[in-house]
Amino acid sequence: MAEHLELLAEMPAVSRMSTQERLKHAQKRRAQQLKKWAQGEKEAPGRKGRPKKAGSREPRRVGFPHNVTLLEAATRNDPEEVRQLLQSGYSANLCNEDGLTALHQCCIDDYEEIVRMLVDAGADVNACDSELWTPLHAAATCGHLHLVELLIKHGANLLAVNSDGNMPYDLCEDDVTLDHIETAMAEQGITQEKIEEARAATEMRMVSDIRQLLESGSEVNAQDQSGTSLLHIAAANGYAAAAELLLDHKASVNARDNDGWEPLHAAACWGQIQLVEQLVAHGADLNSKSSLDETPLDVCGDEQVRAKILELKHKHDAIKKSQDKHKSALQRRTSSAGSRGKVVRRVSVTERTNLYRREHQKEAIVWQQRGSRESEAQDEEEPATAEIRQQQEQPGADPQKAEAIESEDNQKNGAPVEASVPAPASQRNGSVRSAPKHTFSKRLDRSVSYQLATQAELCPDLSHERSHHTLADLKRQRAAAKLQRHAPPPPSTGPPAQEPDTTEVTSPNSVYYTNASGEPPLLKLIAPAEDTTPAEKRPCCGVM
Repeated sequence: MAEHLELLAEMPAVSRMSTQERLKHAQKRRAQQLKKWAQGEKEAPGRKGRPKKAGSREPRRVGFPHNVTLLEAATRNDPEEVRQLLQSGYSANLCNEDGLTALHQCCIDDYEEIVRMLVDAGADVNACDSELWTPLHAAATCGHLHLVELLIKHGANLLAVNSDGNMPYDLCEDDVTLDHIETAMAEQGITQEKIEEARAATEMRMVSDIRQLLESGSEVNAQDQSGTSLLHIAAANGYAAAAELLLDHKASVNARDNDGWEPLHAAACWGQIQLVEQLVAHGADLNSKSSLDETPLDVCGDEQVRAKILELKHKHDAIKKSQDKHKSALQRRTSSAGSRGKVVRRVSVTERTNLYRREHQKEAIVWQQRGSRESEAQDEEEPATAEIRQQQEQPGADPQKAEAIESEDNQKNGAPVEASVPAPASQRNGSVRSAPKHTFSKRLDRSVSYQLATQAELCPDLSHERSHHTLADLKRQRAAAKLQRHAPPPPSTGPPAQEPDTTEVTSPNSVYYTNASGEPPLLKLIAPAEDTTPAEKRPCCGVM
């Protein structure tokens, strides 16, 4: 028998062996141990006859539990010892801490004689280990046809489902053995519907148990001694319905067991791709770490599940980056104290131009309607004005009488009555005083403010304008002029107004305006043309 130090020295070599090689090596070491034990037993009777020394103790003997003894004898393929153990009262269903029975082991190792011996002794052909594998799962996986036939003959369950959701025929890769299993399933009347029911039976039992817990008011996040919760179990086994029921009742996706594993770790480790998606959708952290600093991606061995985790992680990072970018942009917009929380929307030059154009068109329509109303009022005013002019031009006409007629006419039209004391030239009752020669025209190819601006005196102080118009008013008038420039002149019923005499404006400061000149400017501040003839006293119509 090898010494302890020798066993420790050969451990690196044993770790590099395959499973079968390690099994054979362990059997060899076990045989050496039993051989040395047998030699010790032979020498024992010789020691019994010797007289005992004072204070000496009986030598201790090594003993093993029954389950270990039976399983070890079956593993060594020793039918005689197995028979003796069974005859001495050992149960054929004894198992180790993993739930592995002697029948499981013999179906793996293809020991048909011991299998028959165990079955005849009453071994359970549907015994399950800790991962719900039955002896039929083991025989089908290894492709042992004669053992599969023997187990089915003694009542092995063809619909047994292990913890991975696999039945014996799911794990069988040998064509002959698989044909025999499928034939047996057809003979027993097993349909696809029954197969699906059998696959879901364990999950349905768990769902039923969870509902009973909820009805009794129990806590769904309760954990056992190892820290495992119900959601851990559902995630590891791929029970989507049970997991959904737990999540709907506030089961924690961040619950940790004693190893620091969350349910997402369990789903990733056992390759439950549907549960991975389900847990992530309910807020499970893809970057959570266990006690050994392992993320769900680190413990995942299935390539398909790894690809899905990487995809979900990429999407999650992209969404988080987008949210952070939006949040930072919003903070930048609202950080100014003067903005008072208003978010400024930045637009391109083209959008801003189109916006201004639409606003100007709307304002132009309003000004055009207002201009039409003023034109109609002017048309009504023209006959009275012409009559006043005729009276003034007649020799010997009374100026006061004409002025009274004009005042009465202005009151009827809503115009202010001009006082006898002359007002300042820049302003009179809100009306702009024109040049000595009256140039108001009903032509609609330019705005009123523009026409008056071309005749206003150049003021030394530009802030003190002749007309009380704001910049917004001038912009609206400019837009109205642009829209009116292309409109045909409205029909006139009164006598035509006197056209401005363009021959008199010949100075270099004169401004010429045609349709080809484009849009009119905002302001035209020029000096009026000098008139050598004495100005006649003529009333001026008010422009609102």
